[in-house]
Amino acid sequence: MSTFSELSARIAQVRKTYSRAELTESSAPAQPLALFDRWLQEAVQAEVPEPNAMTVATVGSDMRPSTRIVLLKGYDEAGIVWYTNYHSRKGRELAGVPFAAIQFHWVELERVVRIEGHVEPVSDQESDAYFHSRPLDSRIGAWASPQSQVISGRSVLVANAAKYGTQFLLQPPRPAHWGGYRLRPDTWEFWQGRPSRLHDRLRYRLADSVPGEQAWHRERLAP
Repeated sequence: MSTFSELSARIAQVRKTYSRAELTESSAPAQPLALFDRWLQEAVQAEVPEPNAMTVATVGSDMRPSTRIVLLKGYDEAGIVWYTNYHSRKGRELAGVPFAAIQFHWVELERVVRIEGHVEPVSDQESDAYFHSRPLDSRIGAWASPQSQVISGRSVLVANAAKYGTQFLLQPPRPAHWGGYRLRPDTWEFWQGRPSRLHDRLRYRLADSVPGEQAWHRERLAP
């Protein structure tokens, strides 16, 4: 038997019992953002590694999905915000199909949050403000990396960083191809691990409401 087959057999037997907490309708607020805020704060307080790391899933015109991990940089009633290169694969896919799914996985707390909705670029003012708050090397990196494009080697990135560092010195402007996205949620799902694989899953779906107001329908899903 090969090493890979042995490892595969062991992986198939990996088990974990989830028993840290529960998620009940009585403890869940009416607004999903309030529950997300509570869970994110608890992840930060528990010193979960990179609690703002989230997987973003998009789909291309060929209907093939793709995922990548980015960092949450803001959230409020308007939506979930992150920043990236608009010419990257995710940027190109969002330009064609402006919908995405986001997932947070806080392993130590046995929790997952899934969010789905429409995605749009944030304003230039928001992108400028965040860009200029970044460390200098990150701002130069936004110019140096032709994200998702094939390059001949790391030397390309090093050379580009040197080029733009020399050109802009301490004041690199925000590239036109770099900025933020905001996902406006229409669906949230909160997953709390429970014993015997009888996990808690609460889903919030955006319901028809008075213009300018958001009403959420909360329901329990079978695990």
